[in-house]
Amino acid sequence: MNELMRRLELRVPVVQAPMAGGITTPELVAAVSEAGGLGSLGAAYLTPAQLVEAGAAVRALTARPFAVNLFVPALLPRVTPEEVAAAEAELAPLHAELGLPPPALPGRVQEDFEAQFRAVLELRPAALSFAFGRLGAGRIAALRGAGIMSIGTATSHTEAQALARDGVDAVVLQGNAAGGHRGGWAHDDLSELAFLIRRVTLSGRVPVIAAGGIMDAADVRAALGAGASLVQCGTAFLRAREAGTPAAYRSALAAAGPGATVLTRAFSGRPARGLANRVTAQLASPLPYPLQNALTRELRAAAARAGRAEFLSLWAGEGSARGQEGTASQILRTLWPGA
Repeated sequence: MNELMRRLELRVPVVQAPMAGGITTPELVAAVSEAGGLGSLGAAYLTPAQLVEAGAAVRALTARPFAVNLFVPALLPRVTPEEVAAAEAELAPLHAELGLPPPALPGRVQEDFEAQFRAVLELRPAALSFAFGRLGAGRIAALRGAGIMSIGTATSHTEAQALARDGVDAVVLQGNAAGGHRGGWAHDDLSELAFLIRRVTLSGRVPVIAAGGIMDAADVRAALGAGASLVQCGTAFLRAREAGTPAAYRSALAAAGPGATVLTRAFSGRPARGLANRVTAQLASPLPYPLQNALTRELRAAAARAGRAEFLSLWAGEGSARGQEGTASQILRTLWPGA
């Protein structure tokens, strides 16, 4: 057992990735924590009230530690009316196919991060993990004062070193095989995970949580052997019984073979890895994040209701073909047999 496991009171060196958008239900988070890992609530798209409510729901199911995850906002990008019109025009035929009104960029494109952060301080989870940027010394100090560990996300040695200088307690190091959004902000070198782990851990400045392509016990052992303190798994839990993964998404994952994923900006405006579908193939003029994410929200919600996987953001890592169904605790045991 390493220091990070001791601090988080873990019996299993596995973090369930905080997949935003309803995948990481309180039931999934609690089940992973109850089984000895660290469940993580993907709260980036929740209002502060929803965040507190979801955290309370986790606590009603387990007394074990869990984490919350947020996206650090950047300044909203400037776009021209012509760029917005082009992005809306690309989406219009897909909206029509689902019987939706023509797409329109909403006035509000992201949640109030400062209010979300205050909600985290109120909730006091064991840890706050964050992606897309740096929290800053003031917020990290506020977390420390509330007894909350800070866990940043990096996609390169450069970003990991910056987070270490900021004083975070650990860094999620995201290799090139990871599903979902690339979590960095400055320099994504899309390196193989083992290479990143060895390079960052050589500095010895901050514990590493390895993420990307980790689907079974052999993957876990390899990441820990390379120097990681913990591993973080998202794709492995997408088909867990407790996950909020829509039925069409689950079916697409079950049918996916090796090499089925692509890096795309089509859904959100940020690079993200998922299963290829019509949207990833057809949208060539996405707006920057978070504008494109807001613009496609109605399409994604309607597609989930209609069971149309070709219009869903099917985030998944390169190991998706090795995914399994089962309860969260059963999946955790495939990652760490002693769980």
